[in-house]
Amino acid sequence: MLLEVKNLYFNYQAEKPLFRNLNLNVDKGQIIAVVGESGCGKSTLLGLIYGLMDWQSGEIIFDGEKLFGPKANLVPGEAQMKLVAQNYDLMPFATVYDNVGKFISNTHPTSKKEKVQDLLDVVGLTDFAKVLPKNLSGGQQQRVAIARALAVLPKLLLLDEPFSNLDFSRKFELREKLFDYVKENNLSLIISTHDLEDVLPWADRIVVLQQGRLVQNDNPKETYENPYNDYVAKLLGEVNIFTDVEKSQLNLTKKYYFPHEIKISETGIEATVSDSRFAGSHYRNKLQIEDKSVIVYSNEFLDGKVYLEF
Repeated sequence: MLLEVKNLYFNYQAEKPLFRNLNLNVDKGQIIAVVGESGCGKSTLLGLIYGLMDWQSGEIIFDGEKLFGPKANLVPGEAQMKLVAQNYDLMPFATVYDNVGKFISNTHPTSKKEKVQDLLDVVGLTDFAKVLPKNLSGGQQQRVAIARALAVLPKLLLLDEPFSNLDFSRKFELREKLFDYVKENNLSLIISTHDLEDVLPWADRIVVLQQGRLVQNDNPKETYENPYNDYVAKLLGEVNIFTDVEKSQLNLTKKYYFPHEIKISETGIEATVSDSRFAGSHYRNKLQIEDKSVIVYSNEFLDGKVYLEF
């Protein structure tokens, strides 16, 4: 076990604790996604693990050693961890190359140059090696910070919303290369995000936080197929949620149905099409089953009455 968080209790305000008895384990080489809406405690948890804040009770054990946070460390942070927070903390008057190579030894300059170039390729910034951070966009600065953190191959990498400032195409490119690099080098990674779609294909486990409480801790398939509650289901994307009464009336086998899971059929439950819009790979349809509104994806434009198979 690389990281153990045991019965962690933390509050900003004494009367309103954020974490109560939080438990989390991370094995070597695992990718753990910590997900939840803004304010649920994702960034705070990463900061506590890295040692930026003191907690009130509980234990954080890293690589067999108990951690004590700022009260025990003159300089906050842990040597074998790297945290990429949302402020990036780049050296403003050093080039992208020098920022990425900050923690790499100068003993072997050729080896260092190759390592920096490899990392710039991972984050898609090969052509920006000589640029100063002030001339980069927020998303580009974020990628420089990620490359710098990877440079020393930490035992544990903590990434706080690493895709938040990236456009669609850059996000896909970075995700693929970043997760491949982490796996190839057997690094452990805890990545926070509010968008589960960003990490679902790569994560070994999905840890869902809701108002500081860990509500689900499963592999991606189990999380997707069996969300713990409405909150978790909505984090997974557009979803149709049925009450127990509706589930019984429609003779459904489960409470949550994603739009692609409901099929247009020749027989089944009758529905009326109220809206059908082209959405790229599919049509997004809003249908009415009596008073119940549902979203269904189809391969073609829908109109009038249709039948649904759940």
